[in-house]
Amino acid sequence: MEQRYVGRSGLSVSRLGLGTMTWGRDTGAEEATAQLRTFAEAGGTLIDTADVYSGGEAERLLGRMMRDSVPRSELVLSTKAVLTPAGHRPRDASRRHLIAAIDASLGRLGVDEVDLWQLHAFDQEVPLEETLAAVDAIVSSGRAAYAGVCDYTGWQLAAAAVSQRAVPGRAPIVE
Repeated sequence: MEQRYVGRSGLSVSRLGLGTMTWGRDTGAEEATAQLRTFAEAGGTLIDTADVYSGGEAERLLGRMMRDSVPRSELVLSTKAVLTPAGHRPRDASRRHLIAAIDASLGRLGVDEVDLWQLHAFDQEVPLEETLAAVDAIVSSGRAAYAGVCDYTGWQLAAAAVSQRAVPGRAPIVE
């Protein structure tokens, strides 16, 4: 399968990614394992998951599969945070939430680091500087190798990328 770089970074991923949104909800463990094996055998590397997929069950299931079926070393692991479960504010990009979210994701996945960690949505309630400082802390601490965004508008992506670049040493948003 063709490989390409994520934005202007050194992170190489398969052109196609395998999404896990239904794993643990509509897709059981056996079927999900078959999907992952087939994807990896075809040369796929990019696995997309998120902390809210099936209430965290998608990450748990993927964590078990990386131990039992497809080695972590063969995958480029991407997960997301910001969206919250029902009953909470729908988006939370606060430092407190983001740090807790990455730590919970790492625990469910059974890993120390993800390759790509993304902000799942823009949160207009939290100052962008706070959100980006948390992103930087997460990358700087080794919890994520790269940071990105998902479901941002063009101006939101531009604001985030430019803000990160404006502070020397900050982890860039891969775009």
